[in-house]
Amino acid sequence: MDNASFTRPLTRRHRMERAQPFSSDLQAAYAQQRDAFRADPYPAWELRADRLRRLLALLREGETRICEAINSDFGQRSHAETQALELVPSLSALRHALRHGRGWMRARRASPGIWFRPAGARVLPQPLGVVGIIAPWNYPLYLAMGPLASALAAGNRAMLKLSEYAPDFAGLFGELVRERFDPDELAVFAGDAEQASAFSSLPLDHLLFTGSTAVGHRVMSAASARLVPVTLELGGKSPAVLAPGTDLRLAARRIVYGKLVNAGQTCVAPDHVHVPRAQVQAFADECVRAAREMYPQGLLGADYCSIIDTRHYLRLTRMLGQAREAGVPVVPLFDGEQSQDARHRLAPALLLDPPARLQVMQEEIFGPLLPLLGYECTEEVIDRINEQPRPLALYWFDDDATRIEQMLRTTHSGGVTLNDTLMHVAQDELPFGGVGPSGMGHYHGRWGFDTFSKLKPVLAQRRLAGTALVRPPYGKTFARLIAVMKRWA
Repeated sequence: MDNASFTRPLTRRHRMERAQPFSSDLQAAYAQQRDAFRADPYPAWELRADRLRRLLALLREGETRICEAINSDFGQRSHAETQALELVPSLSALRHALRHGRGWMRARRASPGIWFRPAGARVLPQPLGVVGIIAPWNYPLYLAMGPLASALAAGNRAMLKLSEYAPDFAGLFGELVRERFDPDELAVFAGDAEQASAFSSLPLDHLLFTGSTAVGHRVMSAASARLVPVTLELGGKSPAVLAPGTDLRLAARRIVYGKLVNAGQTCVAPDHVHVPRAQVQAFADECVRAAREMYPQGLLGADYCSIIDTRHYLRLTRMLGQAREAGVPVVPLFDGEQSQDARHRLAPALLLDPPARLQVMQEEIFGPLLPLLGYECTEEVIDRINEQPRPLALYWFDDDATRIEQMLRTTHSGGVTLNDTLMHVAQDELPFGGVGPSGMGHYHGRWGFDTFSKLKPVLAQRRLAGTALVRPPYGKTFARLIAVMKRWA
């Protein structure tokens, strides 16, 4: 398939039909993995590393077909964008796990309390067993591979549920996995909401879900019936803030990039931007300049991604129409054509100071619309951020160390990138996760290894131990010892 070509968008029914054959008996697959794990509950590093290398081979050999499948699912997404935003981070996560996984496996020394010496203590990372991963459609490769790298490095068997809204990728990825993995190691499923509900209801040892907050509620509810621990990577309205004195051109290029890759369909995309009120128009002009430099052909260019399907496209056009009806100034970021209904392609636009009552300010945008909100002082911005549900990301553009530290200590968000957007997500040495409505738990690198492990505490008592002195019958010796212990506790 030519990278610049457009494909006819699949209808929802067609997508479901393409995904459905990929669904199999979840219970049987779970039982098979459970039995295999019981037979080998603590796989050696050599086996874990072999599984990670097989995933690396899958990516290297299947790269072109993967890019084509994702392009087909979106209707248009450039191979370059898939390579930069999905393939490279996936390779990085796997290589990072291969470099460090053996060390992560080692028992971790701990120091017993003074009154329990000469006992020894350690923490043993132990595979949980059979873990489930539910990946979304917007980054179907990376948001599957990132958790898989952690789960397999930790020694688990894994069941992966891919989105029915990316059926071409789901079908291809399942084929590639079946060529390299036994189903008792890694099993891949697709299917509709009913299939996802059944997947969430399995008695897994851990479930990681990436998706919307609304669906996250349902996943957590289903998992809670079996007390399955969950990691939820959700979303929210992630703000960007331009502090006074920010280089507007630099900030515009980095914010526009973060907003327009994948046409804004990114869980950590900047949702809106707080700009000093006197600079709103100047910043808007820089955003227009940046967008047209990056996408000189505008909506007709091969580098600009389509909206995934008609449902999401109509949601975004309704947001835009509502803003126009409310009299909000709308600044197109592209020249020429602004929308293509048949191909669900929508040009990006700035919305200047939309009122809070509008849909675009009430829910995560998840598309190429970017509100600019004027402000008078940074304290006002911090108050605004703290009044909203805690976001998955916060982007702060500033060179004032004191102001930056104040922001970091007085706001909550899943993660922060200073003077750029998105980039904290690509760091294997940083945990990735939300807080409150934007999610719970972390993964990436060692953080992911720990999420998919039971960090088992082990205390080894010696033959001679001081704890014998605090056993009954209690008398004067006990009283004197307790008095000392209370002073030193």
